[in-house]
Amino acid sequence: MTSGIALAQQALEALSILPQGGQRQSFQVEVARNDADRAQGLMYRRAMPANQGMLFDFGRVEPVAMWMQNTYLPLDMLFIRPDGTIARIAANTEPLSTRTIPSGEPVLAVLELNAGTAARLGIKAGDRIDHPLFKR
Repeated sequence: MTSGIALAQQALEALSILPQGGQRQSFQVEVARNDADRAQGLMYRRAMPANQGMLFDFGRVEPVAMWMQNTYLPLDMLFIRPDGTIARIAANTEPLSTRTIPSGEPVLAVLELNAGTAARLGIKAGDRIDHPLFKR
């Protein structure tokens, strides 16, 4: 019998962030590739390990907006262009808020990490994400 924890671990994919002039930062991410998974996101979760996150794959390049309804964790949202560069970072988003958080430009994906991660690791707009999604 496989435990729920083992199943969650199997769903994780490797992702790295390459800060300009900095050291590669590695994460394990869940990838939301369909409408149901994107709608659920990180809702109702009370904790997430520091080296994990969620990558939202929108499947096409367009302006997107996120929100924090039913999301208890404060998050950093990294809006990512199709070439893997970070377009914008919405840092320390407000838990349980219905305020929309816009991408600011057309993007392919959004990476959610624990709040404060981008500042702590020196991650900024223009840095590159290394994940198969951006090698299409």
